[in-house]
Amino acid sequence: MTEPHDPRGNLVRPYAVTRGRTEPIRDIPIEAVLVASSAAVQEARFAGHDKYRIAVLCEPKAQSLAELAALTRLPLGVARVLVADMVADGLLSLHSAAPRKGFTERMDLLGRVLSGLRKL
Repeated sequence: MTEPHDPRGNLVRPYAVTRGRTEPIRDIPIEAVLVASSAAVQEARFAGHDKYRIAVLCEPKAQSLAELAALTRLPLGVARVLVADMVADGLLSLHSAAPRKGFTERMDLLGRVLSGLRKL
């Protein structure tokens, strides 16, 4: 007989993954592009399951923070904290995808990111 799903686990787990932290050590926009370093997958094996999954996703091709959150099914805030830690540890390289021009261009980019997420 299977156990019924306990919704309380979904509320506690994100805090456990980030060790209670809700703010990343550096601000990373949702459209930021992330690439795994050459040793990221090997080193991330010892950094925890979620960091390992992020490294594996960023190894073959660059991923945005928004894509990583969607593909790992982590809340965006949790993914942002983990990715910021991985950037600080040298496991991921951060490349800004944001245009340097202005608000309209940034909103267009965010619209394209949202459209891509909906297609996932």
